[in-house]
Amino acid sequence: MGCSSVRHPPLVSDGLLAGFGTVVVGGSRGIGAAVSALLADQGAGVVVNGRDAEAVEATVAAIAGAGGHAIAHAGSAADEDVAQDLIALCEREFGAVDALVNCAGTAEPPGSSILTVTADQFRELIDVHLGTVFATCRAVAPAMVARGRGAIVNTSSFACLGDYGGTGYPAGKGAVNGLTMAIAAELAEHGVRANVVCPGARTRLSTGTEYEDHIAALRARGMLDEVSAQGALDAAPPEYVAPMYAYLVSDLAARISGQIFIAAGGFVGRFDRPSPALIGYRDHHDAPPWSVEEIAAMLA
Repeated sequence: MGCSSVRHPPLVSDGLLAGFGTVVVGGSRGIGAAVSALLADQGAGVVVNGRDAEAVEATVAAIAGAGGHAIAHAGSAADEDVAQDLIALCEREFGAVDALVNCAGTAEPPGSSILTVTADQFRELIDVHLGTVFATCRAVAPAMVARGRGAIVNTSSFACLGDYGGTGYPAGKGAVNGLTMAIAAELAEHGVRANVVCPGARTRLSTGTEYEDHIAALRARGMLDEVSAQGALDAAPPEYVAPMYAYLVSDLAARISGQIFIAAGGFVGRFDRPSPALIGYRDHHDAPPWSVEEIAAMLA
């Protein structure tokens, strides 16, 4: 804990994140690429990760071409060895890991539902979304705790509410929310923060005729209202989402942890923390259990 105030020499002389070492998982395309670029633009050193090595190298080259500092490491971060390598690489190249950002994701198979999804498809979706977040957070947590500081930003989705259909995708994203809240609570005493962003942006996962047909089908079934459907079809570029991640990584958000934010184009929001609403109460010490009929009457 004694080294919590020590920072390695800045990579650049200015910028909100000057001297920060960061890892961006799923950082080679879409939202992750925009986040990687913005963190580098703000002075951070960025380890860019993704499963497609060519895409990773292209993103790193673009950052370097813009004057930023980035290094590539391809592979599935759901693999514990890859996750550990990402943290070690960031520490070696940039002095420490100040922030971990998880942006990895994959789309639900077209038309997938609980009626059609296979067990293998479901497990793969859970692994990409929840497994990646678990492996990378597990790898980085000891290093951040040892320094007494650090920021974790995980990516979820509006889909965790079930409005966009599917199975493994909403289940994985909902689990990311719960895991992040637990990490935030567990590591608060060590100066480590953890938050979630639910982004809305136009990426390769939210373009094309299959995606448009999917949104139209959800609208026709009454699962999406007109405003939500139009928003899904006319999303802003990822650059509109990236600033929320950069803010949560930075020391400007030093008091922010355990929260779920929304960043979708010009819209910035926050989900209220769920809390129970009282429907009925009786003291079990001197009253019998509620009857089925009594519960039905209360909930009618």
